[in-house]
Amino acid sequence: MIVTEHVDFQTKGNAEMTDLTAKVARALERSGLEAGVAVVFASGATGAVTTIEYEPGLMADMKDALERIAPQKIEYAHNQRWGDGNGHSHIRASMIGPSLAVPFSERKLMLGTWQQIVFLDLDNRPRYRRVVVQIMGE
Repeated sequence: MIVTEHVDFQTKGNAEMTDLTAKVARALERSGLEAGVAVVFASGATGAVTTIEYEPGLMADMKDALERIAPQKIEYAHNQRWGDGNGHSHIRASMIGPSLAVPFSERKLMLGTWQQIVFLDLDNRPRYRRVVVQIMGE
């Protein structure tokens, strides 16, 4: 069986991190499925989904790391073509990736103790975001 839900929320941009763990867990509960895989997918080209220990130190470290990997202040061909200044956002999102698969058993996500599911808004301005949660199992 496959159950699909959406998580909608507003973000501020600039590598803001949103903890989705509880929302994905509630979607899993509503699904009625006992075991399988939950896929979390970020719709859009400047958002990403991953896991991290959701705490202020690592949230700051992630922002710093992203700035070292794909700096905002350098020129991107995307910016020259579109003039929106978010070339770095697209690069960062493609490097982290738009989706995550989390196994579940006994209606519980099989995450580690310090592991949360997070959405990263990598754009340079606020956005309305939609994340797809597709739960497959029995």
